Amino acid sequence: MFLSRTLLKRHSVLPGFDLALGFTLLYLGFIVLIPLSAAFLKTATMTWPAFVEAVSSPRVMASYRLTFGTSAVAALLNAFFGLIVAWVLVRYEFPFKRLVDALVDLPFALPTAVAGIALTALYSQNGWIGQALPFKVSYTPTGVFVALTFIGLPFVVRTLQPVLEDLNHEVEEAAATLGANRWQTFTKVIFPVLTPALITGFALAFARALGEYGSVIFIAGNMPMVSEITPLLIITKLEQYDYQGATAIAVVMLVSAFSLLLAINGLQAWTRARQGR
Repeated sequence: MFLSRTLLKRHSVLPGFDLALGFTLLYLGFIVLIPLSAAFLKTATMTWPAFVEAVSSPRVMASYRLTFGTSAVAALLNAFFGLIVAWVLVRYEFPFKRLVDALVDLPFALPTAVAGIALTALYSQNGWIGQALPFKVSYTPTGVFVALTFIGLPFVVRTLQPVLEDLNHEVEEAAATLGANRWQTFTKVIFPVLTPALITGFALAFARALGEYGSVIFIAGNMPMVSEITPLLIITKLEQYDYQGATAIAVVMLVSAFSLLLAINGLQAWTRARQGR
């Protein structure tokens, strides 16, 4: 064992463990921890009643409900359709497959403001899609849902694709020879393997939707108590020089998002452990 550790240390491509760990902690400290701690330190200058008043006013609570609720529903929809899209891209050959595969990454590369303007033009009442719908999309909470669904789909697809590509087809053939139909093969053999990746994709899409700003403000209408998202409310308070109120809301969003992601990661770990048993 000592020899194997010595050889691993000698032939490691990266620098020594101490140097690599130090660089990692330093980089994360400057990029992540210091900016986040600044928000907590600014909020700590508030009294507790002032903090509660800043984060629980009716306007703020309405933005929480819209942001978290719409993000969760959009992430769930992306988890369902993202699985279908990833399955088609991995399992089937069809014309222009590479083009379709590249289009999945479009929300990654497209500036959020451009995405918001494009979605607003398409789903407005005189837009190509909006004029054919019996209900209004732009400048409503439905528009927020459309924008968050648009930006979250690639996270699910790109998380599931490698798992589907590594999935052994012989396992499916063995299930078929044992008498399992297609639905049983999918639910009992394939889906349990995909579950951890699917949960990860959902978590990434949900976290991305919580902080989305650019693509939402154009299509949402930004009406207080109706279609105003929490990130926009934070920007509004900053423009009003209410820095403490802005950081207080930001801290609530940060703690809530971290808690939800921690719970989702715990569920993912439990799923993997159950599959291992």
